[in-house]
Amino acid sequence: MSGLSVQAFADEAAPAGRLAKALGAGLEVIDLHRFPDGEVLPTARAAAPTTILYRSLDHPDAKLIALLLAADALRRAGARRLVLVAPYLCYLRQDAVFAPGQPLSRDVVLPLIGARFDRVVTVQAHLHRTTDLSAVLGAPAQNLSAVPALARLVGGEDRPIVVGPDTESAGWTSEWAAATGGEAHTFRKTRLGDRRVRLEADWLARAKGRRALVVDDVASSGATLAAAVRRLVRAGAGPVDIAVAHALFDRRAEARLRRAGARRIVSTDSVVHPTNEACLAPLLARALKDEAAA
Repeated sequence: MSGLSVQAFADEAAPAGRLAKALGAGLEVIDLHRFPDGEVLPTARAAAPTTILYRSLDHPDAKLIALLLAADALRRAGARRLVLVAPYLCYLRQDAVFAPGQPLSRDVVLPLIGARFDRVVTVQAHLHRTTDLSAVLGAPAQNLSAVPALARLVGGEDRPIVVGPDTESAGWTSEWAAATGGEAHTFRKTRLGDRRVRLEADWLARAKGRRALVVDDVASSGATLAAAVRRLVRAGAGPVDIAVAHALFDRRAEARLRRAGARRIVSTDSVVHPTNEACLAPLLARALKDEAAA
């Protein structure tokens, strides 16, 4: 085996393979056995001295134990340097204690991950109240922007009005506006439940007759995006497109977005989804070129 390899589980062999090809490295698939009682046993083939483990952490509760065990297996199989590529990084939503009796999930889960890896590379992490991802993980971390990959698909030349779903997305929305030559705005969001939100804005008159691009880092239920699209359509904007870094919503939510008036919905391949149009392999490979050269 050469000095660098990419390892992945079978369900993510396709995106991991694209990364391996971009790096000029081989791809090894980790076998995952599940015992009758639900415990998992990953088995890794011989690891390269520098091994990149590709694992996107959507649906993390079903993946984390296997990930941690695989990291141990790869060390024992010969990996001296172990890099986690997690295009979607989990448990960053609960980055504060929002109500009595709740955990600070970020500070429980992320150190478990960081302790097993020499480096973590992710894309468009949900860092609203996290200023230093490396400090939380306890390992060097790199958070890559998904905007360039997505903007090439939906940027266009018409200077769209770029809309973020809430005030916390102002930085992401501004980055989008700079990439597309558009005009950035955000809604003020009040969450009424997991799938109900109220959006308010005083700039909607500016959207009339203009293409609107609704952008978000993570979309799970799609409720906020659907509400944003409806407000824009009622304000006379059109067409209305959606671009998200991580598409976690199901087909029913996608259908609701289209009924709300979305013309086009695009996402990166950080999570396998029907809306995937932006391939992250070139972006990830550029970030990992120092590992390939070592």
